[in-house]
Amino acid sequence: MKIKNLLAALAILIFFGQQGFSQDLIVKKNQDTIFCKIKEVATDDIKYSLPEYPDDLRFSIEKEKVNKAVFSNGKEMVFVNELSNPENYIGQKKNAIKIDFMSPLTGNTTFAFEHSLKPGRSIEGTLGIIGLGIDPNEVGPRGAFLKFGMKFIKSPDFYLRGMRYAHILKGAYVKPEISLGYYSKLFEYHDYSGSYNYIYSIERQNVFTGAFHLDIGKQWVFDDAFLLDFFFGLGYGFATYPKNSYSDPTYQFGYIILSEEVPISLSAGLKIGFLFK
Repeated sequence: MKIKNLLAALAILIFFGQQGFSQDLIVKKNQDTIFCKIKEVATDDIKYSLPEYPDDLRFSIEKEKVNKAVFSNGKEMVFVNELSNPENYIGQKKNAIKIDFMSPLTGNTTFAFEHSLKPGRSIEGTLGIIGLGIDPNEVGPRGAFLKFGMKFIKSPDFYLRGMRYAHILKGAYVKPEISLGYYSKLFEYHDYSGSYNYIYSIERQNVFTGAFHLDIGKQWVFDDAFLLDFFFGLGYGFATYPKNSYSDPTYQFGYIILSEEVPISLSAGLKIGFLFK
């Protein structure tokens, strides 16, 4: 026990001996700590001196490797990667209203709202009004669908000092997205009750549909005012489609389901939009 107490006392003496000179701390991102005296915090690095070397000898470390600096008076200085530093995007518009440019041609009109949470990440909600568009098959669709997704914007493969996103909403992205919809439309039924008896009927039926997609896309922002968003999605979908109907069961106003046996679903679109604060 005496040996342990002696070692503990020795460690305390060494620590406080260092504190006499090393009044500042540099905490690296890998949690290593440098006991030193900070001499200068420059644009790209931190300059400091160490007790075991002459005081006029300067060492430096890149700020990108540092989590924070703690000064002898208790003040802390936290360092943030410039790519994800929100201060670099102050003044940029972080919200956007979009419309799927081609959706009216497919029997619905789709609107979306995107909000940036932080550099590299945003959320997007979509409302599709089924029936507000061209009805080439004259099936009278009525209903709506909702989509919600989290967008992860790609960061660079390598990092240079001072690098940041050109715009907080701009870039290639992946977006996990869930969709739910409910609509009604006219369905065709063919009934062959005998060799020569044929009955044809049309009935309005309700459909509940949903899907989970992984969208891959890219968004361009022009002059912090206008944007283009192109995407392609792949996932799984379902629909409570009426049995024995001869109507096409694949198109679900927002995506296509290949079949009941193969519930793979596909989506694609080109959105245009405007940014605002």
